[in-house]
Parts: sequence; C-alpha cells; structure tokens
Amino acid sequence: MKFADYRKCDATDLAALIVKRQVSAKEVLETAIARAEQVNLSINAIIHMQYEQARRAVTHGLPQGPFSSVPFLIKDLGFFEPGEPATFGSSLFKDYVADHESAYVTRCKKAGLVFMGRSSTPEFGLNPNTEPRIYGSCRNPWNVAHSAGGSSGGAAAAVAAGILPMAHATDGGGSIRIPAAQCGLFGLKPSRGRISMAPDAGEGWGGLSAGHVVSRSVRDSAVMLDCTAGLEPGDPYAAPAPEHPFAQSIERPPRKLRIALMLKDHRGVKLHPECLKAVEGAAKLCQSLGHIVEEADPKLDMVALRPMNARIAAANTARTCNLRWKALGRTPDPDDVEAGTWAVYQRGLKVSGVEYIEAIAAAHAIGRKMAAFLTSYDVILSTTLAGPPPKLGYFDQNGDVQTFTERVTEYLSVTPLHNATGTPAMSVPLHWSSDGLPIGVHFAGRYGEEATLLALAAQLEAAQPWFDRVPSL
Repeated sequence: MKFADYRKCDATDLAALIVKRQVSAKEVLETAIARAEQVNLSINAIIHMQYEQARRAVTHGLPQGPFSSVPFLIKDLGFFEPGEPATFGSSLFKDYVADHESAYVTRCKKAGLVFMGRSSTPEFGLNPNTEPRIYGSCRNPWNVAHSAGGSSGGAAAAVAAGILPMAHATDGGGSIRIPAAQCGLFGLKPSRGRISMAPDAGEGWGGLSAGHVVSRSVRDSAVMLDCTAGLEPGDPYAAPAPEHPFAQSIERPPRKLRIALMLKDHRGVKLHPECLKAVEGAAKLCQSLGHIVEEADPKLDMVALRPMNARIAAANTARTCNLRWKALGRTPDPDDVEAGTWAVYQRGLKVSGVEYIEAIAAAHAIGRKMAAFLTSYDVILSTTLAGPPPKLGYFDQNGDVQTFTERVTEYLSVTPLHNATGTPAMSVPLHWSSDGLPIGVHFAGRYGEEATLLALAAQLEAAQPWFDRVPSL
C-alpha cells in the first residue's frame, strides 16, 4: 500500500478496505511501520516499538471489530498490556513490565486494533509539553522546533505525522485537547465515567482524568467511543448511557444550538490574537450553519479552582511514586524523578485528608455551576489554549519549578475547568496561525452529551474540512 493512499484514509476507511480485501492487513501494518521508521527519528513520538508483536497479531488474525487490523498506539501512562513496558514517562518505572491488562486495552483489542507500540508522555502526565527526561523531546510535525503538546504529545505527533490515523490519549487537565490543538487534530475528552479505568482504579485523579483518542476524523472518534465506553464490574459510577450509538450522532446535523461565545479565557484574560481570530472565525462558521451564537461567560473562577485541581493531582502522584518505591524496596529519591515531579510529590505528601476532600468538593461545586449555566446554552465556544504551540523547552519540568508552574497555570486557562466539572469537551482544528501552526478551537457541552458535540464537530468538519491539511514532514 502506498503511503499517499494510506494517508487518505481514516481508521474506519482502512478497516473497510481490509474487510473488502482491497488491501491486506499486512500491507496496512507495513505501511504504518515504514512511515514510523521514516519520521520517528524526527518527531520522537513512539518510545516503545511493538512491530514484531503487531506482525504476529496480524498473521494470526484479529477480532472482526470496527477497526479490525488497523494500527494503533497506546499512551505510555498507566494503560497496561501484559508483557509490555509501562514507564509513565519516568525513570522510576524504567524497568516496569505489566503483568495484567487494562479493561480499555481489552476493549481496543475486541475492536480489532493492532498495537504497534507506545507513545511518549511527559513524566506522570504533569506537563502540557512532552519532553520526558527518560526519552527526550517529542516534536511537533508542523514545526519540529515547537511542542507537540502534552501529555498525549506522542500520540498526537504520530497521528499528525501520518504514522496512523488515530491513537490512544488521556486527559487529566487537557491532555487530549492540548496536543490535538497543537497538532491540528480532533480531540474529544469524554464525560467523567464514560471510559472505565478498570481494573487498576475506580477513577483517575479523583475523577479529573478521562481516556479516549486523538484522531484526524470525527468519525473515528465517535466509533472508537462506541467501542470503548461503558461500565466494567466494580466501577463506582458511569456516565449515562447514550440513547443511540455515538456513530449515529454524526450521521445528521445537530439541531439548532445555543452557543455561548467566550472572547476571554476562564481567568478573564484577553485572548492571544491568533486564538481570538480562531474563536471569532469558529463563531461565524457556527452562525452560518444556523446556530445561535451570543457572547456569554459562565464566570467560573479558574484562578480559585487551579490549586484545587493541583491538590488532587499532587496527592495522586505522591501515591503512585510511593507505591513504586515500595515495590522497589527503596526510599524516595529525588534523582528518580524530574524536578517538577519531585516538587509535586512533596506537595502531595502534605495534602491532608480534609484538604483532599475540600478539593473534591470544589470540583463538584463548580460542576453544579457549570450545569446551571448549561441550562441556558447547549455549548460553550472558546479557545483551547492561551496561545499557539510554544517552542520546545518552554515548559521545562527539570528547570526552575516556580517558572514551570507559573507557565503551566497561564497556558492552561480553559481545559482544566472541564476536568473538574466532568463535562465533555473537544478541540477542533479550525485555524492555523500566520506561520503555519495549528490553533485549536474548544467546544464544551453538558455532562453525558458527547453526542451533541460529535454532531457539531461532524458538521464543522463538513463545512470547513481539515482532513487533507497535513504537515509536509
């Protein structure tokens, strides 16, 4: 299969071609591997190759699911496959090999996906950039001097570079939407409880974190959500089941939506000129499609929320580190982790039980305020990020901790809000800057209503297509 033909296909297309025997599963896999071999040295997106395992899987045959024999990457952040490493982007886990399988991985296999490797992530997913000390910088295919985003930077870089049409991603503060925005991809963060964390956790980061994919097409995201969503035995809660499969939600345009337009971020700060241009362009596009767009702000205090989210993340990170040091029979050592991680670990140790409950309560309270605001509007339209993709090194997890923290706080001025509220949110690639870098536009909806966002995304995709807009890498 020629790469030019491969790149014209999303994952759904590739699966259909294989089923129709117009191309073999082996040809598709070898095309993906060849592309990875061609570009991964430039972008450093795949940090663990499973090419031989993938070849054996294709030879033996895969389940006949919606994505049968389509190549796929799992993010190197806590989703396990027996016999394969899982390092969390950290030297602390450099020798860890999984002895069991995550429910999400099992569902991916049932969908027919063939795992060809693991994608890079910053250490413990704590950075909106992907430059882990253990593996080095993951680079943006649109301009390799710039960040691919984080924490699902490796996934997004691999998809944008054409290695594969979609890849696994997770989002605890924007980590699906950030790299999607920076790499010109579609990225949906599902509602809290939509994707199970079984068997290792009931929830991720106190309910802040969710798993899904970054993809080139809206269709792949919708179908993949159908494949992986739903309750596992023992889950403490689950998002309400959709009335229809998510794939059906993109088959027809959404009803006329009331869209709240934000021309500032959730700190009340004016948008970067390129982000403002992106948001205003998206608003005009939505109006041209028949939706009601009016400027409105839920006035949710992101400044007050940020330390609460940080408290939850820090306590969970401290637990993860302590479990690993205990398993290794060692005492905590700052040399085992990056400077920013050690600072988070130290903060996490100091979080009392009462303080943790206060943080959870703050997240739940802001979720209720968001729900109240969304009784008047169906969708909130804003920027995804505070600016275009920064240069590599801007978010230095091994540098000055205070500078790192201040920069993260400033840059993540929208996405973490929806991790706290548990609401579904997506970054849609509707704008590129004057120097050719992708700028994501953010849409958020009511809890449990991914179908509305997916229908809107499909409508936007048809009106202003982005699939054929790819980097020249």
